[in-house]
Amino acid sequence: MNFAFTEQQEAIRATIARFASERLAPRYRQREQAACIEREIVAELGQMGCLGGELPEALGGSGLDCVTTGLIVEEIAKGDFNVGYLPLLASLNGQIIAHHAQPELAQEWLSSITAGRKICCIALTEPHGGSDAANLKLKATRDGDSFLLKGEKTSISMADQADVAVVFARTGTQEQRASGISAFLVPMESPGISTSRFEDSGQRAIGRGSIFFDNVRVPADHMLGIEGQGFKQVMQGFDYSRALIGLQCLAVAQQSLDETWQWLTQREAFGQPLAAFQGLTHPLAEYQTYVQAARLQCYYALWLKDNQRPHTAEAAMNKWWGPKLAFDVIKQCMLAHGHTGWGEDLPFSQRMRDVLGLQIGDGTAQIMKNIIARQSVSA
Repeated sequence: MNFAFTEQQEAIRATIARFASERLAPRYRQREQAACIEREIVAELGQMGCLGGELPEALGGSGLDCVTTGLIVEEIAKGDFNVGYLPLLASLNGQIIAHHAQPELAQEWLSSITAGRKICCIALTEPHGGSDAANLKLKATRDGDSFLLKGEKTSISMADQADVAVVFARTGTQEQRASGISAFLVPMESPGISTSRFEDSGQRAIGRGSIFFDNVRVPADHMLGIEGQGFKQVMQGFDYSRALIGLQCLAVAQQSLDETWQWLTQREAFGQPLAAFQGLTHPLAEYQTYVQAARLQCYYALWLKDNQRPHTAEAAMNKWWGPKLAFDVIKQCMLAHGHTGWGEDLPFSQRMRDVLGLQIGDGTAQIMKNIIARQSVSA
């Protein structure tokens, strides 16, 4: 059993860490205020091979393993949690498109997504659905060699920044549930599409909103996978993204811990550095232990994927534990900084708001625990 990263992985980590520190961290707060991620940054990520790196070179990737993609997400998120969502999104959608789109369509879009010229969002949730993801009403009606999409998607990350979307729509009856759902690759500039943006507490640089489809015409060859099987085929990709989400959140927790350990050695009270007071150091020591364990769990899930082994339960563990633990850690780090930690000059309050959203989005803790229980009972 080898827990070490390879020399190549360590070299990639060092390069990404330097980029995150120099290019991302200084503008973390400004991106929240601007409510967007600069396309210049997206392009730089593409040039560095950070977007869809696990895809084959023929589709614009670098043929990296999933563990290395996890390293990339982790290091980027240390500099800016929200920018860390871009490689995660590119990996999730990249694998969906690579595996299920027509070859010409996959080549066209993936070459742009991996290069950082285009952003792809995933449109699954609907206003009445929430955690009941298979209860979709957005309708895709066959019209010759096209489908007409009519309905609404909501709570879609990057809804107003994306260039294309993986859209789930009902091609069968409501009674068919998941068996009547298909997936489509839909350019966001298609006539009949409009978007809105929500006022959220965090993740403002990513943004979340609704996408409205008013008889949007989509070529039939833009269907992903088999008609009526899109939901079942595509949902398998979420096991991958859930492990990456865990690392995205834990990266911010570890960064907060690193900053707080340093703070405790520099700040003095009662003639001693704060690091001398166990009331401050013991909670951080406990959280350091939890973060280390959760991080290894995430990499274990990615290792399982790389080795074509089942990892659904492990991915669900990553998804509920990572965001919750990260929020608790960041809160403790903020408290350790005292009154200075409460101010916006330090990043703790923004980090807490940002990671909190992932206790809801991409599957709640309750849903993840249901998955773990189901997998455990059937084992």
